Amino acid sequence: MRLIFLTILTMCAFAANSVLTRAAVEGGHIGPEGFAVLRVAAGATMLGAIALWRRAFLPLWGRARLIGAASLTLYMVGFSLAYLTLDAGLGALILFGVTQITMFAHAALTGQPPGTRQIAGATVAFAGLVLVLWPGEGSVTDPIGATFMCLAGLGWAVYTIAGRGAADPLAATGANFILCFPLLAVVLFTSGIEADAQGIFLAVICGAVTSGLGYALWYSVLRQMRGTTAAVVQLSVPVIAIAAGTVLLGETAGGVVLLAAAMVVGGIGWAVTARR
Repeated sequence: MRLIFLTILTMCAFAANSVLTRAAVEGGHIGPEGFAVLRVAAGATMLGAIALWRRAFLPLWGRARLIGAASLTLYMVGFSLAYLTLDAGLGALILFGVTQITMFAHAALTGQPPGTRQIAGATVAFAGLVLVLWPGEGSVTDPIGATFMCLAGLGWAVYTIAGRGAADPLAATGANFILCFPLLAVVLFTSGIEADAQGIFLAVICGAVTSGLGYALWYSVLRQMRGTTAAVVQLSVPVIAIAAGTVLLGETAGGVVLLAAAMVVGGIGWAVTARR
């Protein structure tokens, strides 16, 4: 029961990242660049404090840190800019779909050929993304926002793949956040920052609580579940984000978005539960 509760809490924290970012950026409380910088600063502080409390070594040097910091920067910038125009749930759906499909493609290209069931599931998920991203009259997705979120999904996929071999994932994540901050600070210095108290508060909560503590809690939960189970439970994040966006932000989830969500979540769920 405790594991189930912690897992639900973690998935809600991940979905909250989308809701908090959308509320702060689209609401005009803070610019996307400033939000990303404050989020990373708060996350780095929280994760660094946890690592020090655990007396864990923070690996701040090496090729893995360079890849981790660069891909995390791409994710943070794309994620924040996308929510200028995307609804919280739609953004989470695009992010999750692009990340998982990218990871499937990487596995296939690195000597882990997918089975028939995995190919079928990934194809359905990809079709769901195409449905929600299709341009033209009647499109439900802003193309610029979708592009930014696709870049964020690619960044998060690279970040996840690069961090799989970390001996201490929490310490590695803390180090990545710390090194990501100066990269984002360069963006901030070129654009400036305009924020009110609510925007700063939302950015700090998103960084320290739903990102920092959320990631720390996720690593604790991961040790207690199988890999396929971990992949499946993450399917709930876009669904939670769509529901939260509807209730808390007054967003509307149309029939196309709901159908695309069913295709993406169902397709990936079918693929990751295959035996191979």
